[in-house]
Amino acid sequence: MDVQAGILQDGSPMESLEKQLICPICLEMFSKPVVILPCQHNLCRKCANDVFQAANPYWQSRGSLISGGRFRCPSCRHEVLLDRHGVYGLQRNLLVENIIDIYKQECSSRPLKKGEHPMCKEHEDERINIYCVTCEVPTCSMCKVFGAHKDCEVAPLQTVFQGQKTELNNCISMLVAGNDRIQTIISQLEDSCQSTEENSEAAKRELCARFDALAALLEEKKAELLQRISQEQADKTAFIQSLICQYKEQLEKSSRLVETAIQAAEETGGAAFLMGTGTHTSVLSLPRIVEASKGGRLDKIEQGYESMDAFSVSLDHLTEAVHALDFDPAEEDEEFFDGEEEEMEE
Repeated sequence: MDVQAGILQDGSPMESLEKQLICPICLEMFSKPVVILPCQHNLCRKCANDVFQAANPYWQSRGSLISGGRFRCPSCRHEVLLDRHGVYGLQRNLLVENIIDIYKQECSSRPLKKGEHPMCKEHEDERINIYCVTCEVPTCSMCKVFGAHKDCEVAPLQTVFQGQKTELNNCISMLVAGNDRIQTIISQLEDSCQSTEENSEAAKRELCARFDALAALLEEKKAELLQRISQEQADKTAFIQSLICQYKEQLEKSSRLVETAIQAAEETGGAAFLMGTGTHTSVLSLPRIVEASKGGRLDKIEQGYESMDAFSVSLDHLTEAVHALDFDPAEEDEEFFDGEEEEMEE
């Protein structure tokens, strides 16, 4: 504030009114014209334009081809959307401007009290009215002429004040714009975090579906191979069982022939034995016994017929393939590194 900021120090209603007329950007009383934001907060048009320009660096003038822009209210952070006219499209707050006029008239009509202007400590009757650029402190004219700052470079106090105030206003505008950009980045990062979670869940579902399909295919193939083994088992078992039946029949016939031959061998009469008229040789057919004694001519199974080695399956290559399963990040990594290099160059 300038000298007017120190006029009222008694806590009067005018002092409270003054606090309500301070711009949150320049920290001075509102300068005309005063614009009112959609959130009902007020700004000097110049301050509003500075904030808008800092938040929208590519918006050049009212004649720009860019359709509009946005910035955040420095008081409540509410986002203000502007059309192609920029801050010139905001409505003026004539009520606040009238109140400022009345306040300034009231302040100018009151006499300046003693001690309201800062006085020099070395020269009590001298006001502080210049600024020592060398020592970077305010001082009075007597200090420059006769005092400690007679060899220093000085400048008008109001000039330095306005220069530093302008620099402060520019810094505030940049900080407000920087906060706006940071908030935008935070919003983008939050959106990226949510998208990452959603994409991860989708990738998990797809991976589970692929493995489930692979497991189903393996189960189907296993059932097919088991069926082939079972069929081979049934065929071989049936053939062996048929051979067993044939050999049992032959064994039974051979056993009967043995019994008959033993009875024939008990015949004591030579003529009767040879003529086949004996008691035990009447039904004996010696050629049959001789033929049976030579052994049967039934089929036999080959050596290793019962082996199932032909149905052995090697899964080593599949095991290696399963162990080698991994994601293919080649394309994604290439895009990531390209983007990182661009950011580094910027």
